[in-house]
Amino acid sequence: MRTAILYSSGKDSTMTLWHCKQQGHDVACLLSLLPENPDSYMFQKPVRALLERQAEALGLPILFRTTRGEKEVELEDLRALLQRAKEERDVECIASGALASDYQYARINRLCADLGLETFAPLWHKDQEQHMREVLAAGFDVRMTRIAADGLSKEWLGRRLAMDDVDALGALHKRLGINIAGEGGEFETIVLDGPMFKRPVRIAYDIIMESECRGELRITEVN
Repeated sequence: MRTAILYSSGKDSTMTLWHCKQQGHDVACLLSLLPENPDSYMFQKPVRALLERQAEALGLPILFRTTRGEKEVELEDLRALLQRAKEERDVECIASGALASDYQYARINRLCADLGLETFAPLWHKDQEQHMREVLAAGFDVRMTRIAADGLSKEWLGRRLAMDDVDALGALHKRLGINIAGEGGEFETIVLDGPMFKRPVRIAYDIIMESECRGELRITEVN
């Protein structure tokens, strides 16, 4: 099936691409909305230059659309992007990295149904610790780019995650209740290398902290 991947640079959408390829989907392209609002209800705010390098490294075309990132209004921008993929890339199915968000999952399904597109969400309701371990076991280079939770600190930003880090996130879950996969907004990620990448993506960055447990990695260069 001709499939487009809703892609945000992070672990969930990258793992969705991995599952699509493993299950024999004909992946036509990546799709990315670029919200102007960092607190979009539906989408992370990725760096376009990074997305372009990731798509290049993955050997896939990528289609973009900017959105103001306003609740519900942003869905019309997503609809337009899905329609474009259907018309320009003969896409039949949209795959998303929805893991636990009913809000995101329901709206993507509704839009696709309206447009006559199938949907595929291979991570939906997957055990989140298992998901994190599978991402790392597959060989993906995952980095946190944003943190916003008690128990996380500057040291988490920018370094490659390892299995020991999943153990640490599990301990924080038990002690403080944070979501192991970041589904509560505790953290965001990017993927710089892995089994589907033709070459690693390299970045330079600064780390900006708002408080002891809230900060972000601001990418200054992508190669």
